[in-house]
Amino acid sequence: MAQSNNSIKKILIVAFALCIVCSVVVSTAAVALRPMQALNEELDRKTNILRVANLYESGMDVEAAFAEIEPRVVDLRTGEYTDQFDPDTFNHFQAARDPASSRTLSGERDIAGLSRQENYATVYLVGDGDNPDQIIVPIRGQGLWGLMRGYMSIEGDGNTIVGITYYEHSETPGLGAEVNNPRWQAQWEGKKIYADDGSLNPAIRVARGSGSGDHEVDGLSGATLTANGVTNMLQFWLSPEGFGEYLARFRDDISHEEAQDADVELDAEGA
Repeated sequence: MAQSNNSIKKILIVAFALCIVCSVVVSTAAVALRPMQALNEELDRKTNILRVANLYESGMDVEAAFAEIEPRVVDLRTGEYTDQFDPDTFNHFQAARDPASSRTLSGERDIAGLSRQENYATVYLVGDGDNPDQIIVPIRGQGLWGLMRGYMSIEGDGNTIVGITYYEHSETPGLGAEVNNPRWQAQWEGKKIYADDGSLNPAIRVARGSGSGDHEVDGLSGATLTANGVTNMLQFWLSPEGFGEYLARFRDDISHEEAQDADVELDAEGA
């Protein structure tokens, strides 16, 4: 006797067949779209780097503009460049997960909440690679709800901030998500990372309330923990634990040039 179309067996067969067909369609689409997704992610990364350097314009050829920026891989332990990796393909997130190319962080050394830190990271140089106009460094750390990832651009003096941007975070809309508000980000331009005492430890921070002076920006109303997360990640990545040794090279070069200029002026006055 033919089974009813409403029988349990036929329902299960149809449901199983539908699941198989849908799985094949979804898997095929995911595989087919993966190269396009990778290209879009790479385009977004380059756009954010151009944006933080104030070089992005709507409708511009991102690839052509990014070709003028030089990526270099830095050994965070020494602050020196390394040719061990290809800067166009090196992934510091993967390196952070590899015990052979990273280190464990804990306690007071892990104020950014990373657990592990890579030994090498890619920086992006605007202008002359030996004497850049801007140095763009990646930053990341824990906010209120999760990891925040972004970039900071610094002038060639290794101390003056050009801009900051976050391309990934899970902060609360209208509160912590204000880290991507152009008005708040505009406050960072011209701020100084380090004090004038020669310390490698950064003085820059997000204030509780209105920021004042060269080393503070306004706090985020109702988002104190997010603001603390921004301060902590900057205190980490701009210290000797992160890019502090590397950025010190540029400050030393500036100080040396200023001393030479002063000597020239004294010689001229003496003549």
